[in-house]
Amino acid sequence: MRYDVAIIGAGPAAVSAALTLKLHDKSVVWFGSKALSPKVEKSERIANYPGVAMVAGSELNRRFRDQIDRAGLEITERQVTNIAQARGGYMVLGGNDIYEARTVLLCTGAVSPKGFPGEEALLGRGVSYCATCDGFLYRGKTIAVYCGSKAFEHEAVYLAEIAAKVYLFTAYADCGVERENVTVNPGKLKAVLGEQRVTGVELSDGTVLDVDGAFVLRGAVAPGRLLNGLQIDGADIVVSRRMETNLPGCYAAGDCTGRPYQLAKAVGEGNIAAHSIVEYLAADE
Repeated sequence: MRYDVAIIGAGPAAVSAALTLKLHDKSVVWFGSKALSPKVEKSERIANYPGVAMVAGSELNRRFRDQIDRAGLEITERQVTNIAQARGGYMVLGGNDIYEARTVLLCTGAVSPKGFPGEEALLGRGVSYCATCDGFLYRGKTIAVYCGSKAFEHEAVYLAEIAAKVYLFTAYADCGVERENVTVNPGKLKAVLGEQRVTGVELSDGTVLDVDGAFVLRGAVAPGRLLNGLQIDGADIVVSRRMETNLPGCYAAGDCTGRPYQLAKAVGEGNIAAHSIVEYLAADE
């Protein structure tokens, strides 16, 4: 199936856009967390959202979820690790599956563009963001795995079942991965090494470990690495007033387009993006 729109992210901008697109009878594939925005969820009080006085973030997210359910919208929790232009539209890699869409709306939130030195240059040449997509390439080999959250530990376990040796680095304490071929390294990962392909990783103390590949498992991929050719200014996606990016059929809304990081701004941008997409699709028919 080829969808009209692929939405990446599940914050207020994405919710706003999805509801509007549903009203316009557009087919949508929506990637994100069914729990919606953790940033909103953790807000003690939101005081400047018109029509909703002093609401707790958890309550607002509950109302969002209720509205999403009533609209008959579905969110798939498969993480998007790559988007590519193809056949007058886009191909989105979500988990192990490829989805086709005529347009894409990026609502990825504020994501730091900073990765490890060497990470971006060696992406696709030994660096991967998807364990289940690329793990089979490293059967019987030695790999480094950076796990940015305990939520990704199952992917580290999956890789340990394939690789001969895994050097595991975590951004948190109390790692729960226990396998004979896994070394949970107390040092911090500093850089990914290699020229044509990954050959090793460097630790913060200067130690170099020889590896055949490196998996970087984070909650989100920076937009500039997610979609090749996307215009970025610092950490922000560059958009027009119509929420258009520099790529045809690709739009962005919410915190990923820059400050102010406000709920009302995100919802407004999501609505603008949805209307722009509807006009784009109509002109393309």
